[in-house]
Amino acid sequence: MVLKLIDRQRPALLAMTLALSMWAAAPLQAQDMMRHVDLSSPAFSQSEMTRAELEKQLAGIKDGETLDLSAKALNGLDLSGLDLRRVNLQSARLNNTNLRNANLDGVVLDQAWALKADLSEASLKGAHLFMTQLIGAKLDGANFEGARVAADMSRASLRGANFMGADLSADMTNQSMGLMRGVFASADLSGASFKNANLARVQMEFADLSGADFTGADLSGSELAGATLTGATVVEANFAGADVNSAKLFKLEGADKALNFSNAKNLDRAFRD
Repeated sequence: MVLKLIDRQRPALLAMTLALSMWAAAPLQAQDMMRHVDLSSPAFSQSEMTRAELEKQLAGIKDGETLDLSAKALNGLDLSGLDLRRVNLQSARLNNTNLRNANLDGVVLDQAWALKADLSEASLKGAHLFMTQLIGAKLDGANFEGARVAADMSRASLRGANFMGADLSADMTNQSMGLMRGVFASADLSGASFKNANLARVQMEFADLSGADFTGADLSGSELAGATLTGATVVEANFAGADVNSAKLFKLEGADKALNFSNAKNLDRAFRD
């Protein structure tokens, strides 16, 4: 059921503001906002417009303009295949939304909620995802080439995703908000490409990284404990300070050409050939 949330927009924004304020007050709990938000509320579970209404607004965008959908509730909509390059989705709520094959190149998705959303094969080249919540989302084959990704994608499916040249590293300039970085705990990243990506201090504990390509990637200080890297390519990947405790490092391609591999933390506790 489509809702008219004009009067309800303020409570939703208030909830988000409260969540962010509590987040800032607890740096060790950064990127764990769900405890402070009622995800069953209409603002986080329903939509305030239909696909047809959105398509009408998209058609009315004039040259040089941007459609502002920031903080809008678009939960559960079928937006598959849409060209959203000229849309501002900052703080939008896209939980369970279908964005398969959508074009989101260069789009700002900072602080957006997209829990269990489907972005399979979506294009997000050069997009900006800061404090974005994508826990449990489906992103198989999604293209994040050159994107800034400081998002929580824990338990997400990202098989064959492309992060070539993307920046997933920790933001060291914003410590009052906690450590903002890419989080992929227990995510499926098998076959993903991280060629020349910045993964410094990224959290990938217990992630499936089998067959992933880390050629030229910076993994310094990353958290890989319990992760599976079987068959991954690590040519010129920088492992300085990366924690590989209990990680599966079998059949690595180019391990002899990896940088600072011997300086990885807990290498003696990893599973190796």
